[in-house]
Formats: sequence, structure tokens, C-alpha cells
Amino acid sequence: MATAVSTPADTPGAHEEAEPQIVHLDPALLVRDKCNAREHDTEPDEDLINSVKEIGVEDAISVRPLPDGTYGVFKGWRRAQAAQIANSSAAEDGRPVRTVKAYVRDDLVGRDGWTRFLSLVENKHREGMSERDTLRSQELSLIDMSDVERRRATKALGVGRNAAKQAQAAQKLDDAALRRAAAGGMDLEQTAQLAEVETVPGAERRLLRALKRDQEEGGGGRGHWDQELALLRAEQTDAEARARAEEELKKADITLLVPVPSWEKDPSRPLTDLTTSLGNPLTEDNHKNCPGHSARLDEEHRPVWHCADPAEHGHKVRPQPKKPRTQEDEQKAEERRKVIACNRAWKAAAGPRQEFVARIVRMKTLPDAARVFAQTVLLTLPGFYSTWADKREFETLARLLGTKEPQSADLTETAAQLPKARTLNAVFATVAAACEHYIREPKTWSYLTAQQARYLLLLESLGQADNGSYRLSEVESQAVAAHRTDATA
Repeated sequence: MATAVSTPADTPGAHEEAEPQIVHLDPALLVRDKCNAREHDTEPDEDLINSVKEIGVEDAISVRPLPDGTYGVFKGWRRAQAAQIANSSAAEDGRPVRTVKAYVRDDLVGRDGWTRFLSLVENKHREGMSERDTLRSQELSLIDMSDVERRRATKALGVGRNAAKQAQAAQKLDDAALRRAAAGGMDLEQTAQLAEVETVPGAERRLLRALKRDQEEGGGGRGHWDQELALLRAEQTDAEARARAEEELKKADITLLVPVPSWEKDPSRPLTDLTTSLGNPLTEDNHKNCPGHSARLDEEHRPVWHCADPAEHGHKVRPQPKKPRTQEDEQKAEERRKVIACNRAWKAAAGPRQEFVARIVRMKTLPDAARVFAQTVLLTLPGFYSTWADKREFETLARLLGTKEPQSADLTETAAQLPKARTLNAVFATVAAACEHYIREPKTWSYLTAQQARYLLLLESLGQADNGSYRLSEVESQAVAAHRTDATA
């Protein structure tokens, strides 16, 4: 694969007019030229290596012949190294061993100063694309491809099947947020997920913190990210529900009362505290024509009907002994806030948990701990399993099995098509679906049983064994804490 080494011309004009020769070189013959101007960040990154493994080095590098028969690379040394790495594992991966296209600059032999200058120009003027340009080019290029090309391209780029949609979604972020996401190490999918929940206060900070925890623990897992994202989605859903409730009040021309500062007196009262001038109860129906008809929203975003100023509108306050607010009242209010937060977090945790179970079910070989757990439940037939089976609510099971349209899936047909090698996986999916039914109530965190804890602790151990791909959420960890010592009992 070597090329002839020519003697450099004697005049400057000859150097300027010389046409560089393009040849295919064995990457093993390539070394870093001593005049390569790039001295820092010279190693190829994972994205470049993956791209070269898939499609080779597309753009020709520039080299000059060296006396020992090798070629000094002064432009494209990172690409050359990527080609060497790709070829080293080509046979093992079933890929072809590739050559590298190169401009062979015989005219630069002995011209170290000019070689270093050309290398300097190459590296100085090569600037990375902005994050937004990168996302836009990914989106447009992947959309305008055949399925075969798209599969190769996404593999070369190191992105998933939904990369085009993710790139489109990620562009909703402003330039500063895109730069922070890239600097924090977010991949394309994570950047798109940030864009999905960016309206939740503190979303970017919380996700970057979760990503950092995953990175610090190593292994490539994203258990902390998934749990934080689930919480943010739950908060976003809650905020959207409140916005809808407020919009409904606005359409009905009903005033939504805003919180009154503690140092101001709030004249409004709920209708349950009021009567008509004759002492009759006030309700939504008999109060709706009052000019003070208004509402506040409770924790579930339901309207609690009020009168904005009962004294002004002729209502009486029901006689009630006035109790000063005590420390116990404050404690109860704080406990109520905690219960609401834990209930929401428990519901949110079901998403990452069931996604992880579905990944276990898709594994070629079911982890031994999952197999033993499933067999134990089937052989002992605890009450929760028989109750779930009697209810015949199998939508979660169909979803864990990866069935399309799980809400209307025919599991008889699924069973008939199930390969023999996947039987244990299906058994585990069935037991997991029963366990999910067993812990479906939002308040389960407050009364978790030993059997329920065993299921969560099993998933925790499986997630740890899978490089941290799944971790219990904060509320789940809190709920299982009392059962950790007897989890294997």
C-alpha cells in the first residue's frame, strides 16, 4: 500500500502547483507527524470511533512520506487513530478491515516549517458546530434517509432509533440551555427529555444533578436520571391539571381567589362557614348569583366555593369557637404536605420501575434472582397474586411483555406465539404484573408490607447488577428501609 516518495521540487512555484496524490493507505503505516500543530485533545472520541467503525474515514487525511516507510499525519490524526482502533477489532466484530484515503504530500518532505503551518491552518479554522446546528443537521439528515441508511447512520452517530424526533424536540431549548446540557454530558435523548419538562421550575438543575450522580457512580446507568425525570413529569402533569382547572373557572366567569399575605386580613370565607341572612346553608347553587361568588382550588385542583366578602354581601358566619393555631396544627399541615408529595412521587416511580421490568423481560436470559423470585411466588401462591389473577386485569402484563395496544391485547394469542426459550421471562412478567397491582395505590409507601418490599428490593439489586440502570426512587427507598434486614426472610 506504500507509495513512491518523490524528491521535493527546488522552486517555491513548483510546490504551489504540485497536485497532491490520493492513495489508500493501511492505517498501520500511519504515525503522528512531528510537525502536527495539534498537541492537545489528540485522541479520537467515542463518537468518532463508532462512526469510523460503521462507515470508515470519509474525508481524506493529509500525510507526508517518512524515511522508514511510514507516513506522518499532519491533518486528520484523530481520524487515523480511529481507523487503527476500528481495524483492531474488525475481525472480532465481523467488519471489514478498511484502508484510509490520504493526500500524500511528497512535496512537503524536508519542509517542516510549511508542514507545521498547513497543520496550524487546518486546526485553527476547524470550529465545532453549535449545539443547535448539530441538532438541526441530525434531524434533517436522518429524516431524509432510507431505513437501511438510517440504521447505519444512527449507529455511527451513537444515537437511538428516535434520534430525528429527539433532535427536533431538543431544539425547543434556547441556546444557553443547549450549551449547558452539552457541557453537563447530556446525550441527545436526555436533551430532548429536558426540553419536555423545562417549564417545571428547577428542571434543568435537578436533571443535571441526577446526571452527575449517575456519572459519579459509573457503569453507564441512568437510574437517578430516570427517577428525577419521572418526578418532573408528574409535577408537570399536576401543573397542567391546575392550569386546566383555572381555565375552566375563567370560562365560567368565576373569580379564582389568590393567596393573601399573612400580614393582611383575608375577608373571604368558604361557603361551608356561611349562611344566608335567615340562617340557611349556602351552596354553590344558591350562591352563584352573589357578586362575591368565587373559589379556591384544593390539592386535587377541585374548586372550593367561597364568598369573597360575606359581610359586604349580607351573609352570616356560622357561630364557631375560634381556636388559635397551635404547633400541633402546624405539624399536621406539614404532614399533609408530605403525604401529598409522597403520594405523587409513588405514582411517578411506577413509570421507571415498569420500564425496567420490561427491559428484564426482554433479556435473552432472565437473571437468576428474578427467576427464583417468580418461582417462589407461583409455588407459594400468596393472597395478592390470587386476588390479581381473579380480577383478570392484564393490561400491565401485556405492556411488560411488549404487546402492542396492551389495553386490548389478547394474551391467549400472545401465549400461543411465545417461544419456548421465553417462557421464564413471561412467568416473571406475570408475577411482576401482580406485584405492580399490589402496590398501585399512591399511599402504599406508608404501609409497605414485607412481601411488597421484597419485590422492590429485588428490582434494586437487579438494577445495581445492570450497571445502575435502575435505582429506587427516594420514596421507594424510604418505604423499604424498615424491611431491608428481613428482605430475604
